Amino acid sequence: MNIRRRNRLYVALAVLIGLGLATSLVMYALRSNIDLFYTPSEILYGKGEDHQKPEPGQRLRIGGMVMPGSVKRDPNTLAVSFKLYDANGVVSVSYEGILPDLFREGQGVVAQGVLAEGNQVNAKEVLAKHDEKYTPPEIEDAMKKNHTGPAAAYQQAGAQS
Repeated sequence: MNIRRRNRLYVALAVLIGLGLATSLVMYALRSNIDLFYTPSEILYGKGEDHQKPEPGQRLRIGGMVMPGSVKRDPNTLAVSFKLYDANGVVSVSYEGILPDLFREGQGVVAQGVLAEGNQVNAKEVLAKHDEKYTPPEIEDAMKKNHTGPAAAYQQAGAQS
């Protein structure tokens, strides 16, 4: 092998190693910033065929309906806690801050935050659904599948958890 071919081989190998390193660093950085969407039943029983549950400390988004009678506000601070439900589960959410104007009991909301022990979500942001004209497909499918009954049917499920 002559010197010119050997130098080209070294340059090609260096470029491939550099690309591989850059790709792995980007993937590692994105891994910690991904917020996965869950419904209350997926947090309790797992998501997908392998029933993969989120781990405490994981960042996530949870979407569901605010259970009537579950909103508790601290009179001295902006802290509020409420329960989100779907057809198969109820999850508690705590949030400190100003809630959207459209937030109310029986309303669909999406909370973004961190899962704590005991299936408690500490939300950093709460978004209230304002109309039915546009909903992301994953949320629309979950809502159609999981919110088929009246809210009163879930009152007993929320009292048990």
